[in-house]
Amino acid sequence: MLRRLHKDQPDSFAFTPANLAWAEAQITKYPEGRQASAIIPLLWRAQEQYGWLTRPAIEYVSDMLGMAYIRGLEVASFYFMFQLQPVGSVAHIQICGTTSCMICGAEDLMEVCKEKIAAKPHELSTDGKFSWEEVECLGSCSNAPMAQIGKDYYEDLTKVRMGEIIDELAAGDVPLPGPQNGRYASEPLNGLSSLVEYDSGETQYNASVQLASDIGDTVKRIDGTEVPLTAPWQGKIGSVAKSATKPVTAKKAVPKAAKASKVKDNEK
Repeated sequence: MLRRLHKDQPDSFAFTPANLAWAEAQITKYPEGRQASAIIPLLWRAQEQYGWLTRPAIEYVSDMLGMAYIRGLEVASFYFMFQLQPVGSVAHIQICGTTSCMICGAEDLMEVCKEKIAAKPHELSTDGKFSWEEVECLGSCSNAPMAQIGKDYYEDLTKVRMGEIIDELAAGDVPLPGPQNGRYASEPLNGLSSLVEYDSGETQYNASVQLASDIGDTVKRIDGTEVPLTAPWQGKIGSVAKSATKPVTAKKAVPKAAKASKVKDNEK
């Protein structure tokens, strides 16, 4: 499938100070001269910050890693995890449409999205707050059907509950993620039938849901201040070399006319 950059692009992109510190720490995972290996996590953080992956963001990250812009674009356009078009300002909803979820009602969830958001995937709702798409397996088959919203999984969904979640998000609330039918994780709905000795009964949520609950808002754009920056790989003997990146300024989009003029000058 051919994927192109969206026709409407912002003027520039720059990481927030906290996201920049995070990105520079990620680069130190890799040996001197291999900084380009950080392209996927840095593009992903750029998308998390802005909502979708813009041309200025791709060029900004490419500059950080000393890569030709076309190399950054090749990565961004190859992986479907990167959104190359605008997404909802509140939430982009990804409905799993693979076997288990499809059998258990994924099509009903998509119908809700068509009714409440837009008739087609990747289209913005009329207020610009929401968008949706069908994606391949998200690995939560025992909790089908499910959807990913922001960083979290909303599992054991029904058509009614999917509609309620969209309404709650529209009202400014962040629904608690995880199983939506009362399950703790992926155990039988009527309770554990094995490994019962590991059920402490002392925690209200599973670890993933608990973390989302502690953070408070896992749907919003990521500015890097949500959790403390840690880089446990730094300082280990023989692990990685120091980052060789140079400061990168906000990347501005270059008008088409200016680019055409530059090409003509080079041809002379």
